[in-house]
Amino acid sequence: MGRILLRDAKIVDGTGSPWFLGDVALEDGRIVDIGRDLKIPGSGLRIIDLAGLVLAPGFIDIHSHSDDAVLINPLSESKIRQGVTTEVIGNCGYSLAPLEGEAIDFVRNDLDGSGITPDWSSFGEYLERIEDSGTAANIAALIGHGTVRQAVMGCVKRTPSPDELEHMKMLVSKSMEEGAFGISTGLIYPPSCYADTDEIVELARSVASKGGIYATHIRDEGLNLVDATREAIAIGKRAGVRVQISHCKSCGSENKGKVQETLKLMENARSQGIDVACDVYPYIATSTGLSIILPAWIFDGGPDKAITRLLNEDMLREIRPQVEEDQGRKLGWDKTLISSVRKEQNKAFEGKSLSEIAQVTEKDPFTAAIDLLVDEALSVQVVRFMMCEEDVKYVLGSRLSSIGTDASSRAPYGFLGKDKPHPRAYGTFPRVLGKYGRDMGILTLEEAVRKMTSLPAQRLGIMDRGLIRPGMIADLVAFDPETVSDTATYSDPHRYPDGIIWVMVGGEPTIEQGEHTGLLCGEVLRHKGR
Repeated sequence: MGRILLRDAKIVDGTGSPWFLGDVALEDGRIVDIGRDLKIPGSGLRIIDLAGLVLAPGFIDIHSHSDDAVLINPLSESKIRQGVTTEVIGNCGYSLAPLEGEAIDFVRNDLDGSGITPDWSSFGEYLERIEDSGTAANIAALIGHGTVRQAVMGCVKRTPSPDELEHMKMLVSKSMEEGAFGISTGLIYPPSCYADTDEIVELARSVASKGGIYATHIRDEGLNLVDATREAIAIGKRAGVRVQISHCKSCGSENKGKVQETLKLMENARSQGIDVACDVYPYIATSTGLSIILPAWIFDGGPDKAITRLLNEDMLREIRPQVEEDQGRKLGWDKTLISSVRKEQNKAFEGKSLSEIAQVTEKDPFTAAIDLLVDEALSVQVVRFMMCEEDVKYVLGSRLSSIGTDASSRAPYGFLGKDKPHPRAYGTFPRVLGKYGRDMGILTLEEAVRKMTSLPAQRLGIMDRGLIRPGMIADLVAFDPETVSDTATYSDPHRYPDGIIWVMVGGEPTIEQGEHTGLLCGEVLRHKGR
Protein backbone atom coordinates (compact mmCIF):
# COMPACT_ATOMS: atom_id res chain seq x y z
CA MET A 1 0.00 0.00 0.00
CA GLY A 2 1.29 3.43 -0.97
CA ARG A 3 1.16 6.93 0.44
CA ILE A 4 -1.53 9.22 -0.94
CA LEU A 5 -2.40 12.84 -0.29
CA LEU A 6 -5.93 13.88 -1.22
CA ARG A 7 -5.67 17.62 -1.76
CA ASP A 8 -8.24 20.44 -1.50
CA ALA A 9 -11.33 18.36 -0.82
CA LYS A 10 -14.71 19.52 0.45
CA ILE A 11 -14.72 17.11 3.38
CA VAL A 12 -18.03 15.70 4.63
CA ASP A 13 -16.76 13.57 7.48
CA GLY A 14 -19.78 11.31 8.12
CA THR A 15 -20.86 12.80 11.45
CA GLY A 16 -23.51 15.09 9.98
CA SER A 17 -21.39 18.14 10.83
CA PRO A 18 -20.97 20.90 8.21
CA TRP A 19 -18.41 20.31 5.47
CA PHE A 20 -14.95 21.87 5.62
CA LEU A 21 -12.07 22.30 3.18
CA GLY A 22 -8.94 20.28 3.73
CA ASP A 23 -6.43 17.62 2.78
CA VAL A 24 -6.44 13.99 3.84
CA ALA A 25 -3.27 11.90 4.03
CA LEU A 26 -3.37 8.12 3.65
CA GLU A 27 -0.72 5.56 4.49
CA ASP A 28 -0.83 1.78 4.75
CA GLY A 29 -4.56 1.75 4.12
CA ARG A 30 -5.50 4.19 6.89
CA ILE A 31 -6.13 7.89 7.30
CA VAL A 32 -3.08 9.37 9.04
CA ASP A 33 -3.71 13.11 8.95
CA ILE A 34 -6.32 15.75 8.11
CA GLY A 35 -5.68 19.47 7.72
CA ARG A 36 -5.08 22.43 5.41
CA ASP A 37 -2.01 22.55 3.16
CA LEU A 38 -0.56 19.38 4.65
CA LYS A 39 3.17 18.89 4.08
CA ILE A 40 4.01 15.20 3.87
CA PRO A 41 7.75 14.46 3.94
CA GLY A 42 9.44 11.52 2.26
CA SER A 43 9.33 9.96 -1.18
CA GLY A 44 6.74 7.88 -3.01
CA LEU A 45 3.84 10.20 -2.26
CA ARG A 46 1.00 10.35 -4.78
CA ILE A 47 -0.96 13.59 -4.77
CA ILE A 48 -4.55 13.55 -6.02
CA ASP A 49 -6.22 16.93 -6.57
CA LEU A 50 -9.87 16.81 -5.46
CA ALA A 51 -10.64 20.52 -5.96
CA GLY A 52 -14.40 20.92 -6.40
CA LEU A 53 -15.18 17.38 -5.20
CA VAL A 54 -16.80 16.21 -1.99
CA LEU A 55 -14.74 13.67 -0.05
CA ALA A 56 -16.81 11.37 2.17
CA PRO A 57 -16.33 8.06 3.94
CA GLY A 58 -17.03 5.08 1.67
CA PHE A 59 -20.72 4.29 1.56
CA ILE A 60 -22.00 1.28 3.52
CA ASP A 61 -24.85 -0.57 1.82
CA ILE A 62 -26.61 -1.79 4.94
CA HIS A 63 -29.10 -3.87 2.96
CA SER A 64 -27.48 -5.79 0.10
CA HIS A 65 -28.20 -9.11 -1.57
CA SER A 66 -24.80 -9.74 -3.18
CA ASP A 67 -24.45 -13.13 -1.46
CA ASP A 68 -23.88 -14.91 -4.78
CA ALA A 69 -22.90 -11.89 -6.92
CA VAL A 70 -19.70 -11.35 -4.93
CA LEU A 71 -18.59 -14.82 -6.05
CA ILE A 72 -19.86 -14.48 -9.62
CA ASN A 73 -18.19 -11.12 -10.26
CA PRO A 74 -15.95 -9.92 -7.41
CA LEU A 75 -15.45 -6.52 -9.09
CA SER A 76 -18.78 -5.46 -7.50
CA GLU A 77 -19.29 -3.15 -10.48
CA SER A 78 -22.68 -1.56 -9.83
CA LYS A 79 -21.95 -1.03 -6.14
CA ILE A 80 -18.37 0.27 -6.25
CA ARG A 81 -19.34 2.71 -9.00
CA GLN A 82 -21.99 4.15 -6.63
CA GLY A 83 -19.33 4.77 -3.99
CA VAL A 84 -20.23 1.68 -1.96
CA THR A 85 -17.16 0.28 -0.22
CA THR A 86 -18.95 -2.14 2.15
CA GLU A 87 -21.92 -4.40 1.44
CA VAL A 88 -24.01 -6.05 4.17
CA ILE A 89 -25.29 -9.35 2.75
CA GLY A 90 -27.53 -12.11 4.13
CA ASN A 91 -30.66 -9.95 4.37
CA CYS A 92 -34.38 -10.81 4.33
CA GLY A 93 -33.82 -14.21 5.92
CA TYR A 94 -31.66 -15.58 3.10
CA SER A 95 -27.95 -16.36 3.26
CA LEU A 96 -25.72 -18.86 1.47
CA ALA A 97 -24.61 -20.42 4.77
CA PRO A 98 -24.76 -22.38 6.97
CA LEU A 99 -25.63 -25.26 4.68
CA GLU A 100 -27.11 -28.46 6.06
CA GLY A 101 -30.10 -30.63 5.19
CA GLU A 102 -32.55 -29.23 2.66
CA ALA A 103 -30.76 -25.87 2.60
CA ILE A 104 -28.03 -27.48 0.48
CA ASP A 105 -30.30 -28.28 -2.45
CA PHE A 106 -32.18 -25.00 -2.03
CA VAL A 107 -29.00 -22.94 -2.41
CA ARG A 108 -27.63 -25.20 -5.14
CA ASN A 109 -30.80 -24.57 -7.14
CA ASP A 110 -30.48 -20.81 -6.63
CA LEU A 111 -26.90 -20.88 -7.92
CA ASP A 112 -27.76 -23.03 -10.93
CA GLY A 113 -26.29 -21.55 -14.10
CA SER A 114 -24.11 -19.05 -12.26
CA GLY A 115 -20.94 -21.12 -12.44
CA ILE A 116 -20.73 -21.22 -8.63
CA THR A 117 -20.86 -24.53 -6.80
CA PRO A 118 -21.65 -24.33 -3.08
CA ASP A 119 -18.55 -26.18 -1.85
CA TRP A 120 -18.86 -24.85 1.70
CA SER A 121 -20.92 -25.88 4.68
CA SER A 122 -20.33 -23.57 7.63
CA PHE A 123 -20.69 -19.81 7.70
CA GLY A 124 -16.96 -19.46 8.22
CA GLU A 125 -16.22 -21.60 5.18
CA TYR A 126 -18.50 -19.41 3.06
CA LEU A 127 -16.65 -16.28 4.21
CA GLU A 128 -13.35 -17.96 3.38
CA ARG A 129 -14.70 -18.76 -0.09
CA ILE A 130 -15.29 -15.04 -0.66
CA GLU A 131 -11.77 -14.27 0.55
CA ASP A 132 -10.30 -16.86 -1.80
CA SER A 133 -11.99 -15.33 -4.85
CA GLY A 134 -11.33 -11.74 -3.77
CA THR A 135 -13.73 -8.81 -3.61
CA ALA A 136 -13.60 -5.16 -4.62
CA ALA A 137 -15.96 -4.12 -1.82
CA ASN A 138 -15.78 -5.12 1.81
CA ILE A 139 -18.31 -7.76 2.84
CA ALA A 140 -20.15 -8.01 6.16
CA ALA A 141 -22.58 -10.92 6.40
CA LEU A 142 -25.76 -11.73 8.30
CA ILE A 143 -27.21 -15.19 8.97
CA GLY A 144 -30.46 -15.83 7.11
CA HIS A 145 -33.14 -17.23 9.41
CA GLY A 146 -34.86 -18.87 6.44
CA THR A 147 -31.65 -20.67 5.52
CA VAL A 148 -31.16 -21.88 9.10
CA ARG A 149 -34.76 -23.07 9.32
CA GLN A 150 -34.47 -24.82 5.96
CA ALA A 151 -31.24 -26.50 7.12
CA VAL A 152 -32.86 -27.91 10.25
CA MET A 153 -36.55 -28.37 9.38
CA GLY A 154 -36.98 -27.98 5.64
CA CYS A 155 -39.75 -25.80 4.25
CA VAL A 156 -42.57 -26.80 6.59
CA LYS A 157 -45.34 -24.82 8.24
CA ARG A 158 -45.07 -25.80 11.89
CA THR A 159 -43.25 -24.85 15.07
CA PRO A 160 -39.88 -26.48 15.68
CA SER A 161 -39.48 -29.24 18.22
CA PRO A 162 -37.26 -28.40 21.22
CA ASP A 163 -34.38 -30.31 19.60
CA GLU A 164 -34.86 -28.50 16.28
CA LEU A 165 -34.89 -25.14 18.03
CA GLU A 166 -31.69 -26.01 19.89
CA HIS A 167 -30.11 -27.08 16.59
CA MET A 168 -31.05 -23.74 15.02
CA LYS A 169 -29.68 -21.84 18.00
CA MET A 170 -26.43 -23.79 17.73
CA LEU A 171 -26.08 -22.91 14.03
CA VAL A 172 -26.74 -19.24 14.78
CA SER A 173 -24.25 -19.13 17.66
CA LYS A 174 -21.58 -20.94 15.66
CA SER A 175 -22.07 -18.61 12.70
CA MET A 176 -21.77 -15.60 14.98
CA GLU A 177 -18.51 -17.00 16.34
CA GLU A 178 -17.31 -17.38 12.74
CA GLY A 179 -17.91 -13.72 11.95
CA ALA A 180 -21.59 -13.06 11.24
CA PHE A 181 -22.86 -9.62 12.30
CA GLY A 182 -26.31 -10.87 13.26
CA ILE A 183 -29.39 -12.61 11.94
CA SER A 184 -32.02 -11.51 9.43
CA THR A 185 -35.59 -12.62 8.89
CA GLY A 186 -37.80 -12.49 5.83
CA LEU A 187 -41.16 -12.88 7.54
CA ILE A 188 -43.20 -12.75 4.33
CA TYR A 189 -41.16 -15.51 2.66
CA PRO A 190 -41.32 -19.27 3.27
CA PRO A 191 -39.94 -20.79 5.41
CA SER A 192 -39.20 -17.71 7.54
CA CYS A 193 -42.89 -16.76 7.55
CA TYR A 194 -43.78 -20.07 9.25
CA ALA A 195 -41.92 -18.99 12.41
CA ASP A 196 -43.82 -17.48 15.30
CA THR A 197 -42.54 -14.62 17.43
CA ASP A 198 -41.26 -16.92 20.17
CA GLU A 199 -38.99 -18.76 17.73
CA ILE A 200 -37.48 -15.52 16.47
CA VAL A 201 -36.94 -14.26 20.02
CA GLU A 202 -35.01 -17.39 20.96
CA LEU A 203 -32.70 -17.09 17.96
CA ALA A 204 -32.32 -13.34 18.45
CA ARG A 205 -31.19 -13.96 22.03
CA SER A 206 -28.34 -16.06 20.68
CA VAL A 207 -27.35 -13.09 18.53
CA ALA A 208 -27.79 -10.54 21.32
CA SER A 209 -25.51 -12.50 23.63
CA LYS A 210 -22.70 -11.93 21.13
CA GLY A 211 -23.48 -8.29 20.43
CA GLY A 212 -25.12 -8.82 17.04
CA ILE A 213 -28.04 -7.18 15.27
CA TYR A 214 -31.49 -8.40 14.25
CA ALA A 215 -32.42 -7.20 10.74
CA THR A 216 -35.96 -7.92 9.66
CA HIS A 217 -38.10 -7.84 6.60
CA ILE A 218 -41.18 -7.58 8.77
CA ARG A 219 -44.23 -9.83 8.52
CA ASP A 220 -46.40 -7.39 6.56
CA GLU A 221 -45.68 -4.14 4.73
CA GLY A 222 -49.28 -3.47 3.77
CA LEU A 223 -52.56 -3.72 5.67
CA ASN A 224 -50.93 -5.09 8.86
CA LEU A 225 -47.78 -2.94 8.65
CA VAL A 226 -48.24 -1.34 12.05
CA ASP A 227 -48.73 -4.66 13.86
CA ALA A 228 -45.73 -6.11 12.04
CA THR A 229 -43.61 -3.18 13.21
CA ARG A 230 -44.84 -3.73 16.76
CA GLU A 231 -43.74 -7.37 16.51
CA ALA A 232 -40.23 -6.35 15.44
CA ILE A 233 -39.97 -3.94 18.35
CA ALA A 234 -41.30 -6.59 20.76
CA ILE A 235 -38.62 -9.02 19.55
CA GLY A 236 -35.99 -6.39 20.26
CA LYS A 237 -37.33 -5.83 23.75
CA ARG A 238 -37.72 -9.50 24.66
CA ALA A 239 -34.40 -10.61 23.17
CA GLY A 240 -32.41 -7.57 24.23
CA VAL A 241 -31.17 -7.16 20.67
CA ARG A 242 -30.89 -4.05 18.53
CA VAL A 243 -33.36 -4.12 15.64
CA GLN A 244 -32.95 -2.95 12.05
CA ILE A 245 -36.26 -2.78 10.18
CA SER A 246 -35.44 -3.45 6.54
CA HIS A 247 -36.54 -1.19 3.67
CA CYS A 248 -39.06 0.77 5.75
CA LYS A 249 -42.12 1.43 3.59
CA SER A 250 -45.87 0.98 3.25
CA CYS A 251 -47.24 -0.91 0.25
CA GLY A 252 -50.58 -0.32 -1.45
CA SER A 253 -52.51 2.90 -1.97
CA GLU A 254 -54.83 2.09 0.95
CA ASN A 255 -51.80 2.11 3.28
CA LYS A 256 -50.35 5.43 2.19
CA GLY A 257 -48.99 7.41 5.13
CA LYS A 258 -48.62 4.52 7.54
CA VAL A 259 -44.84 5.02 7.63
CA GLN A 260 -45.50 8.07 9.79
CA GLU A 261 -47.04 5.79 12.40
CA THR A 262 -44.33 3.12 12.16
CA LEU A 263 -41.53 5.66 12.50
CA LYS A 264 -43.31 7.11 15.51
CA LEU A 265 -43.43 3.62 17.00
CA MET A 266 -39.67 3.33 16.50
CA GLU A 267 -39.02 6.71 18.13
CA ASN A 268 -41.24 5.78 21.08
CA ALA A 269 -39.45 2.45 21.46
CA ARG A 270 -36.11 4.22 21.53
CA SER A 271 -37.38 6.51 24.29
CA GLN A 272 -38.05 3.33 26.27
CA GLY A 273 -34.53 1.98 25.72
CA ILE A 274 -35.23 -0.35 22.76
CA ASP A 275 -32.56 0.14 20.08
CA VAL A 276 -34.49 0.14 16.81
CA ALA A 277 -33.84 1.89 13.50
CA CYS A 278 -34.48 1.24 9.82
CA ASP A 279 -33.16 1.50 6.29
CA VAL A 280 -34.71 2.72 3.03
CA TYR A 281 -34.14 2.78 -0.73
CA PRO A 282 -35.18 5.84 -2.78
CA TYR A 283 -37.68 4.29 -5.21
CA ILE A 284 -41.45 3.68 -5.29
CA ALA A 285 -41.10 0.13 -6.66
CA THR A 286 -40.18 -3.04 -4.79
CA SER A 287 -38.43 -6.09 -6.20
CA THR A 288 -39.02 -9.69 -5.18
CA GLY A 289 -40.11 -13.06 -6.51
CA LEU A 290 -43.39 -13.39 -8.41
CA SER A 291 -44.31 -16.19 -6.00
CA ILE A 292 -45.05 -13.46 -3.44
CA ILE A 293 -48.54 -13.22 -4.98
CA LEU A 294 -49.37 -16.67 -3.62
CA PRO A 295 -50.56 -17.55 -0.09
CA ALA A 296 -47.75 -18.83 2.10
CA TRP A 297 -49.36 -22.24 2.70
CA ILE A 298 -48.77 -23.11 -0.96
CA PHE A 299 -45.06 -23.58 -0.13
CA ASP A 300 -45.55 -25.86 2.87
CA GLY A 301 -43.31 -28.83 2.11
CA GLY A 302 -41.04 -27.07 -0.36
CA PRO A 303 -40.94 -25.94 -4.01
CA ASP A 304 -41.90 -29.29 -5.55
CA LYS A 305 -45.07 -29.50 -3.48
CA ALA A 306 -45.84 -25.88 -4.32
CA ILE A 307 -45.65 -26.61 -8.03
CA THR A 308 -47.84 -29.68 -7.59
CA ARG A 309 -50.45 -27.51 -5.89
CA LEU A 310 -50.28 -24.96 -8.71
CA LEU A 311 -51.05 -27.74 -11.16
CA ASN A 312 -54.16 -28.70 -9.19
CA GLU A 313 -57.24 -27.00 -10.66
CA ASP A 314 -59.19 -27.23 -7.41
CA MET A 315 -56.44 -25.42 -5.52
CA LEU A 316 -56.18 -22.78 -8.21
CA ARG A 317 -59.91 -22.14 -7.92
CA GLU A 318 -59.43 -21.81 -4.16
CA ILE A 319 -56.66 -19.18 -4.33
CA ARG A 320 -57.81 -17.29 -7.42
CA PRO A 321 -60.36 -14.94 -5.75
CA GLN A 322 -57.88 -13.67 -3.14
CA VAL A 323 -54.97 -13.33 -5.58
CA GLU A 324 -57.14 -11.47 -8.09
CA GLU A 325 -58.44 -9.19 -5.34
CA ASP A 326 -54.99 -8.34 -3.93
CA GLN A 327 -52.91 -8.35 -7.11
CA GLY A 328 -55.51 -7.34 -9.67
CA ARG A 329 -58.05 -5.00 -8.13
CA LYS A 330 -56.02 -3.45 -5.28
CA LEU A 331 -52.57 -3.28 -6.86
CA GLY A 332 -53.24 -3.68 -10.58
CA TRP A 333 -51.73 -6.34 -12.80
CA ASP A 334 -50.03 -3.58 -14.78
CA LYS A 335 -48.01 -2.62 -11.68
CA THR A 336 -46.00 -5.88 -11.68
CA LEU A 337 -43.15 -6.12 -14.23
CA ILE A 338 -41.20 -9.29 -14.92
CA SER A 339 -37.51 -8.55 -14.33
CA SER A 340 -35.89 -11.99 -14.56
CA VAL A 341 -36.64 -15.50 -15.81
CA ARG A 342 -34.33 -18.41 -16.51
CA LYS A 343 -35.72 -20.05 -19.64
CA GLU A 344 -34.86 -18.58 -23.00
CA GLN A 345 -38.41 -18.96 -24.34
CA ASN A 346 -39.65 -16.64 -21.57
CA LYS A 347 -36.99 -13.94 -21.93
CA ALA A 348 -39.34 -11.89 -24.10
CA PHE A 349 -41.48 -11.36 -20.99
CA GLU A 350 -38.71 -9.47 -19.15
CA GLY A 351 -39.67 -5.83 -18.84
CA LYS A 352 -43.36 -6.56 -19.49
CA SER A 353 -46.19 -6.28 -17.00
CA LEU A 354 -48.50 -9.16 -16.14
CA SER A 355 -51.25 -7.30 -18.00
CA GLU A 356 -49.10 -7.17 -21.14
CA ILE A 357 -48.12 -10.83 -20.80
CA ALA A 358 -51.79 -11.77 -20.45
CA GLN A 359 -52.56 -9.98 -23.71
CA VAL A 360 -49.64 -11.60 -25.54
CA THR A 361 -50.51 -15.10 -24.31
CA GLU A 362 -54.27 -14.58 -24.60
CA LYS A 363 -54.80 -15.60 -20.98
CA ASP A 364 -56.22 -13.79 -18.00
CA PRO A 365 -53.46 -12.26 -15.79
CA PHE A 366 -53.89 -14.78 -12.96
CA THR A 367 -53.47 -17.73 -15.32
CA ALA A 368 -50.56 -16.05 -17.10
CA ALA A 369 -48.77 -15.55 -13.77
CA ILE A 370 -49.38 -19.10 -12.55
CA ASP A 371 -48.29 -20.65 -15.86
CA LEU A 372 -45.09 -18.62 -15.84
CA LEU A 373 -44.30 -19.64 -12.24
CA VAL A 374 -44.83 -23.32 -13.06
CA ASP A 375 -42.82 -23.16 -16.28
CA GLU A 376 -39.94 -21.43 -14.49
CA ALA A 377 -40.07 -23.69 -11.41
CA LEU A 378 -40.95 -20.57 -9.36
CA SER A 379 -37.75 -18.71 -10.37
CA VAL A 380 -39.32 -15.46 -11.58
CA GLN A 381 -38.27 -12.05 -10.29
CA VAL A 382 -40.49 -8.99 -10.52
CA VAL A 383 -40.49 -5.24 -9.97
CA ARG A 384 -43.73 -3.98 -8.37
CA PHE A 385 -44.90 -0.36 -8.11
CA MET A 386 -46.42 -0.36 -4.64
CA MET A 387 -45.29 2.78 -2.77
CA CYS A 388 -45.89 6.51 -3.08
CA GLU A 389 -43.32 9.28 -3.39
CA GLU A 390 -44.54 11.09 -0.25
CA ASP A 391 -43.81 8.04 1.92
CA VAL A 392 -40.37 7.53 0.38
CA LYS A 393 -39.46 11.15 1.15
CA TYR A 394 -40.83 10.87 4.68
CA VAL A 395 -38.69 7.83 5.52
CA LEU A 396 -35.62 9.36 3.86
CA GLY A 397 -36.06 12.39 6.10
CA SER A 398 -36.16 10.38 9.33
CA ARG A 399 -33.07 10.54 11.53
CA LEU A 400 -33.40 6.77 12.01
CA SER A 401 -33.03 5.67 8.38
CA SER A 402 -29.84 4.39 6.79
CA ILE A 403 -29.56 3.97 3.02
CA GLY A 404 -29.54 0.50 1.45
CA THR A 405 -29.97 -0.76 -2.09
CA ASP A 406 -31.92 -3.96 -1.29
CA ALA A 407 -30.14 -5.30 -4.38
CA SER A 408 -27.22 -7.44 -5.41
CA SER A 409 -24.28 -6.00 -7.30
CA ARG A 410 -24.71 -6.13 -11.07
CA ALA A 411 -22.75 -5.47 -14.23
CA PRO A 412 -23.82 -4.65 -17.79
CA TYR A 413 -22.01 -7.76 -19.00
CA GLY A 414 -21.79 -11.46 -18.24
CA PHE A 415 -24.14 -13.45 -16.03
CA LEU A 416 -25.06 -10.42 -13.92
CA GLY A 417 -26.15 -8.41 -16.96
CA LYS A 418 -28.70 -10.80 -18.46
CA ASP A 419 -32.01 -9.53 -17.12
CA LYS A 420 -33.78 -6.29 -16.17
CA PRO A 421 -33.13 -5.78 -12.45
CA HIS A 422 -34.50 -2.97 -10.34
CA PRO A 423 -32.46 0.20 -11.09
CA ARG A 424 -31.63 0.50 -7.40
CA ALA A 425 -28.77 -1.95 -8.03
CA TYR A 426 -27.01 0.83 -9.94
CA GLY A 427 -28.47 4.10 -8.70
CA THR A 428 -29.46 4.12 -5.02
CA PHE A 429 -26.71 6.22 -3.43
CA PRO A 430 -26.26 8.77 -6.25
CA ARG A 431 -30.07 9.11 -6.42
CA VAL A 432 -30.23 10.08 -2.75
CA LEU A 433 -27.39 12.58 -3.16
CA GLY A 434 -28.72 13.99 -6.43
CA LYS A 435 -32.49 13.80 -6.69
CA TYR A 436 -33.47 13.82 -3.02
CA GLY A 437 -30.57 15.87 -1.65
CA ARG A 438 -29.33 18.44 -4.14
CA ASP A 439 -32.47 18.76 -6.29
CA MET A 440 -35.37 18.34 -3.84
CA GLY A 441 -33.73 19.40 -0.58
CA ILE A 442 -35.17 16.48 1.39
CA LEU A 443 -31.75 15.96 2.98
CA THR A 444 -28.71 18.16 3.45
CA LEU A 445 -25.51 16.83 1.92
CA GLU A 446 -24.09 16.16 5.37
CA GLU A 447 -27.16 14.28 6.59
CA ALA A 448 -27.33 12.19 3.42
CA VAL A 449 -23.70 11.17 3.89
CA ARG A 450 -24.30 10.35 7.58
CA LYS A 451 -27.08 7.96 6.55
CA MET A 452 -24.65 6.22 4.18
CA THR A 453 -21.61 6.04 6.46
CA SER A 454 -21.40 6.51 10.22
CA LEU A 455 -25.03 5.55 10.91
CA PRO A 456 -24.88 2.09 9.26
CA ALA A 457 -21.39 1.56 10.69
CA GLN A 458 -22.74 2.27 14.18
CA ARG A 459 -25.76 0.01 13.63
CA LEU A 460 -23.49 -2.89 12.69
CA GLY A 461 -20.73 -2.24 15.20
CA ILE A 462 -18.07 -1.49 12.56
CA MET A 463 -15.95 0.97 14.49
CA ASP A 464 -13.04 1.55 12.09
CA ARG A 465 -15.07 2.73 9.09
CA GLY A 466 -17.74 5.31 8.34
CA LEU A 467 -15.88 8.46 9.44
CA ILE A 468 -13.02 10.58 8.12
CA ARG A 469 -10.75 10.56 11.15
CA PRO A 470 -7.07 9.76 11.70
CA GLY A 471 -6.66 6.05 12.36
CA MET A 472 -9.77 4.99 10.43
CA ILE A 473 -9.56 2.60 7.48
CA ALA A 474 -9.25 4.65 4.28
CA ASP A 475 -12.51 3.65 2.62
CA LEU A 476 -13.42 6.88 0.84
CA VAL A 477 -15.48 8.26 -2.03
CA ALA A 478 -14.99 11.53 -3.92
CA PHE A 479 -17.92 12.79 -5.97
CA ASP A 480 -19.00 15.88 -7.86
CA PRO A 481 -21.90 17.39 -5.86
CA GLU A 482 -23.20 19.20 -8.94
CA THR A 483 -23.43 16.18 -11.25
CA VAL A 484 -23.83 13.13 -9.00
CA SER A 485 -26.99 11.35 -10.14
CA ASP A 486 -28.48 7.99 -11.06
CA THR A 487 -29.00 7.11 -14.72
CA ALA A 488 -30.45 3.60 -14.44
CA THR A 489 -34.14 3.25 -15.29
CA TYR A 490 -36.70 0.46 -15.05
CA SER A 491 -36.56 -0.08 -18.81
CA ASP A 492 -32.78 0.37 -19.05
CA PRO A 493 -31.37 -0.57 -15.65
CA HIS A 494 -27.78 -1.55 -16.52
CA ARG A 495 -26.40 1.99 -16.44
CA TYR A 496 -23.72 3.31 -14.12
CA PRO A 497 -24.33 6.60 -12.28
CA ASP A 498 -22.71 9.94 -12.98
CA GLY A 499 -20.48 11.98 -10.74
CA ILE A 500 -18.67 9.28 -8.72
CA ILE A 501 -15.04 10.15 -9.52
CA TRP A 502 -12.82 8.33 -7.02
CA VAL A 503 -13.44 5.38 -4.69
CA MET A 504 -10.77 4.17 -2.28
CA VAL A 505 -11.01 0.78 -0.60
CA GLY A 506 -8.40 0.31 2.09
CA GLY A 507 -6.50 3.29 0.71
CA GLU A 508 -6.27 1.92 -2.82
CA PRO A 509 -8.02 3.57 -5.79
CA THR A 510 -10.69 1.13 -6.98
CA ILE A 511 -12.49 3.81 -9.01
CA GLU A 512 -10.10 6.31 -10.59
CA GLN A 513 -11.50 9.22 -12.62
CA GLY A 514 -14.79 7.32 -12.87
CA GLU A 515 -13.33 4.04 -14.12
CA HIS A 516 -12.83 0.72 -12.31
CA THR A 517 -9.15 -0.11 -11.84
CA GLY A 518 -9.82 -3.83 -11.39
CA LEU A 519 -8.36 -3.89 -7.89
CA LEU A 520 -9.82 -6.34 -5.37
CA CYS A 521 -8.85 -4.62 -2.14
CA GLY A 522 -12.01 -5.37 -0.19
CA GLU A 523 -11.98 -7.46 2.96
CA VAL A 524 -14.37 -9.90 4.53
CA LEU A 525 -15.27 -8.15 7.77
CA ARG A 526 -15.97 -10.35 10.75
CA HIS A 527 -17.99 -9.34 13.77
CA LYS A 528 -15.79 -9.47 16.83
CA GLY A 529 -18.55 -10.03 19.38
CA ARG A 530 -18.50 -8.86 22.94
